[in-house]
Amino acid sequence: MQRVRELVLAHGWNATAYQIVNPGIQHWFAAGGDAVVGYVRHARTRVVAGAPVCAADRLASVVEEFERASTAAGDHVCYFGAEARLEQVLGGSSRHALLALGAQPAWRPTGFVEIVRSRSSLRAQVNRARNKDVVVEEWRPGADADRAALRRVLDEWLSTRGLPPLHFLVEPQTLDRLEDRLVFVARRGGAVTAFVVTSPVPARRGWLVEQFVRGRAAVNGTIELLLDAAVQRMAAHSAEYVTLGLAPLSRFGPRQTSDATWLRLVLRWVRAHGRRFYNFDGLDAFKAKFQPEWWEPVYAIARTGHGRTFPPRALWAIAGAFGARSPVTLMMHAVGRAAAQEARWLAARREHGDSTRSRASNPAGGRD
Repeated sequence: MQRVRELVLAHGWNATAYQIVNPGIQHWFAAGGDAVVGYVRHARTRVVAGAPVCAADRLASVVEEFERASTAAGDHVCYFGAEARLEQVLGGSSRHALLALGAQPAWRPTGFVEIVRSRSSLRAQVNRARNKDVVVEEWRPGADADRAALRRVLDEWLSTRGLPPLHFLVEPQTLDRLEDRLVFVARRGGAVTAFVVTSPVPARRGWLVEQFVRGRAAVNGTIELLLDAAVQRMAAHSAEYVTLGLAPLSRFGPRQTSDATWLRLVLRWVRAHGRRFYNFDGLDAFKAKFQPEWWEPVYAIARTGHGRTFPPRALWAIAGAFGARSPVTLMMHAVGRAAAQEARWLAARREHGDSTRSRASNPAGGRD
């Protein structure tokens, strides 16, 4: 793992580059030892985390070497979260198919800070948290009690998600691997209520906001206050780039141009019904409200061998990589969680309604 980390810190350009040190990622090294690919294998497909990590002038040759090695092992290849560099290398290839995933918002850190200061709605959110006595501090790994508090908040946040915990490029269990990451913690009354984890994008002198995690006790404006504090710290240390990461199916991303009917139908269904499990539009709107200075298109790129139609097996492998299980099993778990969540909401609404009716029928609260 030390060699992986060294290569990422030397050449990591993709926003997700540092995430290949996360648990569950396998690694392939180029013969020259100067490049690494992080991937998860599912359904005989190597689903690559972003792109190969190497010097820019080595990217094309590393891709070719990695794909030869994968084919020799009987595996297909799909790059998930590919950005401009890899798209420029493979976008015109007759042996690769592109799928537009969405876009990620990006800023100069100084620009981000200026936007928060100049936009009244963002200032109001930040001030709302401050007025509720929320304070933010950069967290340094130390006391077990602090680490336990972060894990508690993480568990609370995960319990509200429509999907079971996902992995791969959205791995939630990063608190044991904070060596190069920055973590910012929000406290209220001394208790941890939310935190933000950022990971380095070394070749761009920048940072990816990898997680923003909110516990049940977090007040409105807490995440905005955390992001403002984190990016201020980046700006003070001369960082040149920050992104909040991929917004899937973002309205700011490239148009989907696939001629595959099955793919258009799948994406249409996901946008129409996927919000039960993942709030695509809400995440897109949250990131957009910080008025990104630019949006970067993000792709999945599958090697097809021939033709430019994105293969169904690649989409199946991507789902398996994130779920760390069969996509069918993942969906069954997701449906079960969604049903349980709706039952809890219904019970809460019923309890609230009974309480309201009780107060209305006895305004004195039961006292004579």
